Amino acid sequence: MYFRKRVVFMVLLAFFAVFIGPLNVQAEELSDVTADAYVLMDADSGQVLLAKNEHKQLAPASMTKLMTLILATEALDEGRVDLKDKVTASENAWKLGGSQIYLEPGEEMTYEDMLIAIAVGSANDACVAVADHLDVTHEAFVDNMNRKARMLGLKNTNFINSYGLPADKHYTSAYDMAVMGRFALNFTKVLEYSSIKEYNLRQGEFVLYNTNKLLWWYEGADGFKTGWTNEAKYCLASTAKRDGLRLIGVVMACPEARGNFRDAMKILNYGFAKYTYKSFFSKGSICGSVKVGKGTKEIIEAKAEEDVGSIVVKGKEEGITITKNMLPYVNAPVKEGQKLGEIRVYREGELYKEVNMVAIEDVPRAGWIKGIMKMLAETYLL
Repeated sequence: MYFRKRVVFMVLLAFFAVFIGPLNVQAEELSDVTADAYVLMDADSGQVLLAKNEHKQLAPASMTKLMTLILATEALDEGRVDLKDKVTASENAWKLGGSQIYLEPGEEMTYEDMLIAIAVGSANDACVAVADHLDVTHEAFVDNMNRKARMLGLKNTNFINSYGLPADKHYTSAYDMAVMGRFALNFTKVLEYSSIKEYNLRQGEFVLYNTNKLLWWYEGADGFKTGWTNEAKYCLASTAKRDGLRLIGVVMACPEARGNFRDAMKILNYGFAKYTYKSFFSKGSICGSVKVGKGTKEIIEAKAEEDVGSIVVKGKEEGITITKNMLPYVNAPVKEGQKLGEIRVYREGELYKEVNMVAIEDVPRAGWIKGIMKMLAETYLL
């Protein structure tokens, strides 16, 4: 079931990236942004709000690690690994230069600490240790990174390693990075770990400080990854959320130190100034109820499987409307997560998306004694 849902998501992701209608505007450019390429994307719809050279193939540096974190946390969700598993550093991990946590050959660390070292400290050696742990060899892990990129429909991405040090034919684009970021939001651990500002490793002997300074400097910023090499210059894949509106900003090849942070804030400022999010129901909130027959309960409540709402240009919120279509009745047994209806979100009268309403809990089938008592009660009341 989990695998089928993931496949459906990726198909829809590719569909929306190509066919979703614009918000009555074309993606614009900002003249004072120094990045060679950038993208501002609405995380909910995948709509591109700002862009320049968004499909240009460029070196991503340590932004590469976002895909590494995606595969690593996906393995968690699939039950192939546990956060407390011990990961042993190989000699290949030890040999790596650049940003690292100075793993020694044979040193053990929990899987969770390795992931935090990647997300917070941008540790190259931790990337290789995790890759070896999951797929035996770093090369096999990189093959899976590229396989995932193809599944996401990324046309301008190719990985040679899991950490982002310069390599021939190792590239991505601002747009592809934004799509990766949007997909990464499905994995709560990616956002949780990449939002950590400071972390004590090795019982406090080694302190990690997050390389993403937007976490300190920008309201609502809560994740993703920086990157820098001489070749790639200064890069940043970031996300921020304010009042229900989540944006993804990617800037690549900024020429000056900290220019990636300045440029990211400029494009995010543009998005939050121009757009808002009209919300009807948040993910997991109660949005209706259905009568239950032959069950231990007579009513089952339904929750929204996703956020119900839409990005909209400020001042045009009235153009966003919804309709609800719920089952009038359902017979027990009812399983938690079972679909009970759907909510349709419309923008200016056109269908924007559909969100399932699902059962919040199990409702078992009632025993025969309770069924007889219920029938007698109903007869008495009549």
